[in-house]
Amino acid sequence: MKYKEATCNKSIIENIKKFKSGESYNSYKFLGCHIRDNITSFTLWAPNAKQVYLTGDFNNWNLYQYTMNNLNNLGFWYISLENIKEGCSYKYHIIGADGSKKLKSDPYSRFSEKRPNTASIVYKEDDYKWNDKNWNIQRKKQNTNEIPINIYEVHLGSWKRKWDGEFFDYKELYELVDYVKDMGYTHIEILPITEHPLDESWGYQTTGYYSSTSRYGPPEEFKKFIDRCHQNQIGVILDFAYSHFCKDDHGLYKFDGSAQYEYEEPLKAENIGWGTAHFDLGKPEVKSFLISNALYWFKEFHIDGIRVDAVSSMLYLDYDIGQWKPNKYGGRENLEAIEFIKEFTKIIYENVENPLIIAEESTAWPMVTGPTYKGSLGFTYKWNMGWMNDTLKYMEMDPIYRKYHHELITFSFMYAFSENFILPLSHDEVVHGKKSLLDKMPGDEWKKFAGLRTLYAYYMIHPGKKLLFMGNEFAQDIEWRYAYGLEWELLERDQHKKIKEYVKKLNHLYKNEKALYEIDNSHKGFDFIDPHNNEQSIVVLMRKGKKVEEFIIAVINFTPIVHYDYKVGVPYEGTYEEVFNSDDVIYGGSGQTMKGSELFSINSKWHNKEHHIKIKVPPLGATFIKGKNLKKIKYEMDKGKKILIGGLSQDIKRINNSKILVKKKKL
Repeated sequence: MKYKEATCNKSIIENIKKFKSGESYNSYKFLGCHIRDNITSFTLWAPNAKQVYLTGDFNNWNLYQYTMNNLNNLGFWYISLENIKEGCSYKYHIIGADGSKKLKSDPYSRFSEKRPNTASIVYKEDDYKWNDKNWNIQRKKQNTNEIPINIYEVHLGSWKRKWDGEFFDYKELYELVDYVKDMGYTHIEILPITEHPLDESWGYQTTGYYSSTSRYGPPEEFKKFIDRCHQNQIGVILDFAYSHFCKDDHGLYKFDGSAQYEYEEPLKAENIGWGTAHFDLGKPEVKSFLISNALYWFKEFHIDGIRVDAVSSMLYLDYDIGQWKPNKYGGRENLEAIEFIKEFTKIIYENVENPLIIAEESTAWPMVTGPTYKGSLGFTYKWNMGWMNDTLKYMEMDPIYRKYHHELITFSFMYAFSENFILPLSHDEVVHGKKSLLDKMPGDEWKKFAGLRTLYAYYMIHPGKKLLFMGNEFAQDIEWRYAYGLEWELLERDQHKKIKEYVKKLNHLYKNEKALYEIDNSHKGFDFIDPHNNEQSIVVLMRKGKKVEEFIIAVINFTPIVHYDYKVGVPYEGTYEEVFNSDDVIYGGSGQTMKGSELFSINSKWHNKEHHIKIKVPPLGATFIKGKNLKKIKYEMDKGKKILIGGLSQDIKRINNSKILVKKKKL
């Protein structure tokens, strides 16, 4: 095996310069391991290391045989060798600034050994031929705020598990793609797929940020999995933890014997609550590493979005720790993290068309979503943690007490349009003793299932995109267990089978009704018809699409009492019909529905509307109502028109001074 002479040409110098200035957004193309022709090169950033050696199974793990060169003494170590085959395992033997001697995995490794082994694997960049051209064309044209986004959150290792405890590989997980498509979801969000040593971390304590975990197969198989999702009109979102990293010896921690990736200052470096280290988000090289990482997954794996975990721990210096040091202005905000996040989101938008960049931010930090030039952090969406906490707290109460806490179910509408929100019923709510969603519901078995159906109806009608963790769609009755597959055997029971069909029906209704998603981030798409009936714990609201005839009125009853001849204000004269009822017997309900009934409007004001209808309100349930035959007067013009419906006007600019023709029509 022969050395190739290390040269520091103009291209390498330019790459290094960009990396050190924090402006290298494809650093994975020159750092790490690369095979070209018969030459395998290794390049590593370790600025404070005294010496670095390459070792691996190709030299029987001899720690000192292959000495790497420090390119122009810039802290970038390089070696190239002939005849190192793809699939060989390797590490860097680093003599650290502190005199330590450690074997480190490659931070830019594309593939890694399956735990408990920790070596990087020589992996040749594959020439995968993608088949998702039509999907990408469609995605680029979309306004993400105006499309249905209904996410199925998945931990690949426990969606299904083999009888002997082994994981399903990516090919076997094609079954997941078919399932998600059938259920009517629009996206899969996968808990961190990056390499990690400990199953119990669910992937959130990462060691290989550029390495898709070997638990389920090699990177090219993961690409095929994503490609299959796209061919089935399913987007893919990956979860990342950019706020912190684990302290395993082979990982990033004290990489070159100094605080290379983490803060030098211990108070800022330590994430005491999680036993991890914080990235130094003000260091230019760390910026290059992390921004390149996000773009790597977008560019090389064609993902559609990322979800950034624990953004609050990045924003606040006092997050989940004891002692902390204020910033230069005396505040608790992490100033360099704020700037990093803005740059991170901005660069992604500049390099990826229509990406989804989602923040899990659990505080009331203002302007998390929106463009950075307006002062926001730049995320596309934010998880609505306030909605989630209030809603689950309310749903866990015995219905008899809910009237005293009505604000828990109505307050979220006061801020529903302050950000672009996703409503999360995520993995975090069904672990660590929090109980499953089904088990959170009070009462006997019937009330538990009815309560869960009511929760899902309220979640679907509420403004905001949707996210539901796996297993909740068929009401898994125990907490999520990362080491076992979901309880699919529950589908042999009638109630679980029926609620799965219920969620499927809701999902497809959501996709088919523009009123439920088209104006998600504006008051224009919402009307709270009656938020005040705390005595009966009933809310009435309306979701609206861009066209005035596209709307759905939802009446949601959070108690097990049926109400007859219940008056609901409606905006237009005509007839209405029930299009969905959570109490239908096909979903396990008691059958208090209005199937096939025409609901005639009464010309008498109610709920500040000109008309009202009388309906049957199901127990612990929801009914969705649409207009069927509504009277309207339509003004037609040669080019442009003005529509008047039930007193509501929608103006469209008249072109020329066209003669107005007045015609009466019916919807």
